[in-house]
Amino acid sequence: MVSATVGTGTALGALVVSLLAAPAQAAAPVGSVGAGPERVAAAALAAPDEAGLRAVLRKARAQGAPGAMARIDDAGTVHRLVEGVADRATGRTISTNDRFRVGSITKTFSAVVLLQLVDEGRLNLDKSVNTYLPGLLPDSRITVRHLLSHRSGLYDYTNDLFSRTVPGFEAVRNKVFGYRDLVALSLRKPRTNAPGAAYSYSNTNFVVAGLLIEKLTGHSVATEYQKRLFTPLNLTGTFYVHPATAIPGRHVNGYLRTGSAGGLLDSTKQTASWAQSAGAVISTPHDLDVFLSALLRGELMSPERLTQMKKWTRVNSTTSYGLGLRRRDLSCGISVYGHTGTVQGYYSYAFTTKDGRRSLTALANTSNNTTVLNTMYRTLEPAFCGKPVAEAATREVTPGATSPELYEDIAPGVVRD
Repeated sequence: MVSATVGTGTALGALVVSLLAAPAQAAAPVGSVGAGPERVAAAALAAPDEAGLRAVLRKARAQGAPGAMARIDDAGTVHRLVEGVADRATGRTISTNDRFRVGSITKTFSAVVLLQLVDEGRLNLDKSVNTYLPGLLPDSRITVRHLLSHRSGLYDYTNDLFSRTVPGFEAVRNKVFGYRDLVALSLRKPRTNAPGAAYSYSNTNFVVAGLLIEKLTGHSVATEYQKRLFTPLNLTGTFYVHPATAIPGRHVNGYLRTGSAGGLLDSTKQTASWAQSAGAVISTPHDLDVFLSALLRGELMSPERLTQMKKWTRVNSTTSYGLGLRRRDLSCGISVYGHTGTVQGYYSYAFTTKDGRRSLTALANTSNNTTVLNTMYRTLEPAFCGKPVAEAATREVTPGATSPELYEDIAPGVVRD
């Protein structure tokens, strides 16, 4: 195994501090609308803590990830940290230039396209989905806004597809679904709540979002992503290749735990057809940093639409959800914005500050490993808050603090294997 660092900036030290070592915050009930004010730092951001961030990446490797990496763009100063390998067969060192499957970060791309259609007068967030897709859903009270905020109550079909991760993946690795096939899988089960009544994360919502994009534009999701986002932002490492199975160019291989001692299955080649507009984009750390920075700077939609995107529903004490966008509240008093991603073999985090001046993308090339998932969650603190203060660094972490969030991006209703 190889570790390396490439980047700019001052050499930094100190140990990483877990987000969860910070004092507990008062929180609205899970699923409540109105998540409180966004938290803004009183002073300029501290410099990123490279030593602390590297400690997180090394811990993820020790917990079973073949490789882990993070890229920070701090107003043009780029920090690149890598640990381990992109490909276990060749031993090639992972690189922040590598492409990978971003999983549910795709949801932010889909939400941006739909909000652009709102700006163009072609979509109303508060109209019934059935207005645009007649007869698709059994309840005409479900609006487009309900989809994008995960408050539709539509059951997440991935609970059934991936009740057992590896057999579920092998059953769909090369399968091609239509959008309506996936919606039909969801509608076999009762809805989780009445429309608008509660937050309940569901991939079904963003499958319907893909159907809306294609119906309203007359073009494929791939065409609209390319025309509206990939080309204007010069995201040359970002692709939507569904239903092709290969990642173009130099990329990170993904790995699933098989259940045998130390066993890993290479999951890189897959259609990702079970995810599509909910999770099938391929990108790079650079491109995700550019995309999220442009989004929060207001370059991708009107100010009114960006305000709507940031109308929050509280998920837990540190996380809120808008329209295809997550907000994370950090211990140093700032909020960051982006999304998490899970697709078989990849855990990813992509977040930026409110002004888009500092962005982080972090990746571990494994999944079905919640220990690694929650470790990677801790990349946010050293990236955005800098070195921990002495008190926080020595504070004892409370029991259960290693599980900061529900596992949502795939099969949120399933106990992980």
